Amino acid sequence: MATAKNLTENHLTCVICSEVFTDPATLQCHHTFCKSCLLKYTYTQPEAVQAGSIPCPSCRKLTNVTNPDSPVEEWVSQLKPSHVIQGLMDDFGPDTKAVEENLCSVCTKQGKTTPATSWCSVCDVVYCEGCLQLHNMMPVLCDHEVAHLSDHTKTKAKRRFMCQVHRDKPIELFCKDCKRAICTICCSIKHRACKDVDTIESTTPLVKEQLTNKIEQLRINMAATNNNITRRKSTIQDVKSNSQDVKDQVMKTRETVMRAILRKEKQLLDAIDKASGEQLHELQADIKSQEIELQMYQQQYEFTANAVTSNCEMDMYAVYESMGETSTDNRDTDTRPAAGRVIFTHDLDKLSKAVDELQLGEVEVVHDVSDLESSPVLHHTIDCKEDGDVKDSSVRDVTVLTVDGIKVVVVADYNNKRLKTYYTSNFKCFHNQLLLSSEPWQIAKLSESQIAVSVRDSQEIVTVNVTPGPVLLSTIKTRKKYWALACLSPSQLAAGTWGQSHSVDILDMAGRILRSINTGVIGTPDYIHVTRNNNLLVSEAAVKSLVCVTSEGDAVFTYTPTGVRALTCPRGVTTTSTGDILLVDKYSRKVIQLTESGQFVRDVLTQQDGLKCPRGVCLDADGLLYVTSDRYVKVFKFCKR
Repeated sequence: MATAKNLTENHLTCVICSEVFTDPATLQCHHTFCKSCLLKYTYTQPEAVQAGSIPCPSCRKLTNVTNPDSPVEEWVSQLKPSHVIQGLMDDFGPDTKAVEENLCSVCTKQGKTTPATSWCSVCDVVYCEGCLQLHNMMPVLCDHEVAHLSDHTKTKAKRRFMCQVHRDKPIELFCKDCKRAICTICCSIKHRACKDVDTIESTTPLVKEQLTNKIEQLRINMAATNNNITRRKSTIQDVKSNSQDVKDQVMKTRETVMRAILRKEKQLLDAIDKASGEQLHELQADIKSQEIELQMYQQQYEFTANAVTSNCEMDMYAVYESMGETSTDNRDTDTRPAAGRVIFTHDLDKLSKAVDELQLGEVEVVHDVSDLESSPVLHHTIDCKEDGDVKDSSVRDVTVLTVDGIKVVVVADYNNKRLKTYYTSNFKCFHNQLLLSSEPWQIAKLSESQIAVSVRDSQEIVTVNVTPGPVLLSTIKTRKKYWALACLSPSQLAAGTWGQSHSVDILDMAGRILRSINTGVIGTPDYIHVTRNNNLLVSEAAVKSLVCVTSEGDAVFTYTPTGVRALTCPRGVTTTSTGDILLVDKYSRKVIQLTESGQFVRDVLTQQDGLKCPRGVCLDADGLLYVTSDRYVKVFKFCKR
């Protein structure tokens, strides 16, 4: 039958040998394997054997053995299959091939292959029509309950529950101490000392209830595991994508260095051309002068030679008298200095050392802040004080964008009424700023190139395009004063009101109020963050609390700890890729990690990490943590301890 085949392939197959179970053994984690396969695998795990345990090949959980001093073979041989597996093996295992193929059990023993049509619940045998008639004609068998094989539910329900040890005895009792279904003989021999033994009839409803609960729990576990698998597959793609991105960055850095080397080469070649050109120009000018002088000598030579050969005394004396006025220096020796030579001077040892010490960058694994085995390490610090600032900078919020492959840090400088951007391109650091009408407070990330900023005193929300310099897109006038601001969707903003009955307004991108939300103890939100589930995290220093509500205003949790963990001044809040919450507590100079449901996990950063008046917080795509610290932004990476 197809059902039997599916059961055999999906539930009765050993994952080690990929064959139908041979002498199956079920571990405490409920995974089942062939005993021979499990024994071979156990031998490959010496640490587990030394600990006196059998490791599960599937989930790695350990099954403790009753007698660790005995040989490993005995450990495995004492394992039994679960009742579910054993029941399936009895019904659909290799020994039930005739039943699977609906062949008459009686005819099969006679070497015939007659199709079976019925099953006797007492004999637990299938019969063809002819053998069934003989069965029903026998007085001791005629009153047996017989079901047609087409009625699978009835045949399954009526199957006799027989003892695996005493195979001719039905299961009638259940030992609660040992959690085993037993027959009366087992009870009298092996379970005499057990205190809680009950009948199968009275135990079955309880077992069924527990199994039903187990089914529900397994369904939840399967859904959670399936989600984990989906996330892991997505993470694999992220890792591959990240690897290629980092490789591209390395190659881009190499190209930048090569361009710098080529510029150096060109400077040297240009210097050679310039020096050689100047020398060539001097030599060409000297040659021209020498050629003119040669022409003059040739003319004098011809004039003198003609006077001598003419035998005319008047011509000879005229030439002779002119010789006293003409230089008669010996020109065989060139007294001009020799032309200079262009040479290339270089220190090969120094150059080789410089090349060896050349660093294109560093490759390191940055872990997620949610990894509890990781600890923060200061990566770098951004000083937000600029020359044109009238006052000392006071950074209230920070966010990170990736614009055309460039990581851009955007900060809100409250004291100087400016929005500032910082980024690095081609090994050079750049910063830009945008003057606003009043003090900015919180930054809402709309996209990788656009943000919205709350400007409370002007009753404005400004939208800015980051190019990577900040460029004003629009100014949204609002009816109320808003400090806290977050992006709820591409078309909606969540804004914290000032002294209103409902503390959060949901706005459209024109500033119109769509609805208002009451956030419990929060009256005037200081910071708002939208989680991956589209819930709102709202903090307020005055009530020393963090509240989580849905986008419709339904309460999720309120975090107001007391004692040593009481909040002093909760400010900025963000979430990790796994949903954990990071909350800034200003006066205690901490960044606190909570679970997605608002349970305390740990102090991620403390005053020992150098925080001063922390307010804003965010994470970038690489897992780096950015925290404002007065006029600075401190950037932390997380490494394994």
